Amino acid sequence: MLKLIKTRLFAQTVFFFLQNPFIKNFFTGEIYRGSAKRVCTPGLNCYSCPAAAMSCPIGAAQLFFAGAKHSISLFVTGILLTAGMVFGRFICGYVCPMGFFQDFIYKIKTPKLRLKLKIARYVKYVVLAVFVIVLPMLILHPLSGLGEAWFCKYICPMGTIFAAFPILASNEALRSLTGGLFAWKTAVALAIIGTSAVIYRFFCRVICPLGAVYSLFNGVALVRMGCDRRKCTSCNRCEKVCNICITPATQPNSPECMRCGNCVRECGGALKIESKSAYDYFSRNNERSH
Repeated sequence: MLKLIKTRLFAQTVFFFLQNPFIKNFFTGEIYRGSAKRVCTPGLNCYSCPAAAMSCPIGAAQLFFAGAKHSISLFVTGILLTAGMVFGRFICGYVCPMGFFQDFIYKIKTPKLRLKLKIARYVKYVVLAVFVIVLPMLILHPLSGLGEAWFCKYICPMGTIFAAFPILASNEALRSLTGGLFAWKTAVALAIIGTSAVIYRFFCRVICPLGAVYSLFNGVALVRMGCDRRKCTSCNRCEKVCNICITPATQPNSPECMRCGNCVRECGGALKIESKSAYDYFSRNNERSH
């Protein structure tokens, strides 16, 4: 059990530093602008974060929707589709820096609320459709004819916490230029931090458009949760420890599952995180079709 906890924490730490290797830039306010920025990381990691080595897929998608005549780059699409088909929301649980940050926030000793968020969980799909796709496409600047990155500009807490705060801390001239928009973004970020200390992965479950994309693939991803019904005793221990408030034994590949492993640790052996080869996946689907 302890081994699984350490493995996940180790993976989150490694992937955080792989995506943000330029830690010294947090103190200088500089932003890496090298060739690696042409590549999108699979997690939510702001392009403008001083430590970031790669681009954010959601930020890149917005830019293409806003300025590529209503067409999205096949490159960005390919990254999201490939990551989704292979890993699903495993990325949320092990790779995403914003998810890693929320896990630390949740460890703060505060009263905790276990909420199923039945209706609220659909908000992230609205955010994806409206703020990432529709508004950047339809609302264009009268002079440039380009749209804006609405999610990055008005919502994304990753950009505020890991980009705006450290850059402003090291640049007095920029601090004097902040106004109402920065105050709004700060309020949003603080609200998400506060809520995430009480409700597990609140941002991931309710707001994150990248989580919305990966959730669509959870049921078909090659890395998935498996439940051996022959070993399941219906003890419901997995449900009691699930911070997402699903029943892993009956919903092992729920769109909301982030593969945190709590249920696997608690289970007597029926549940496990497994990987299927592409051959197994297509063979199984062919058998069902016949």
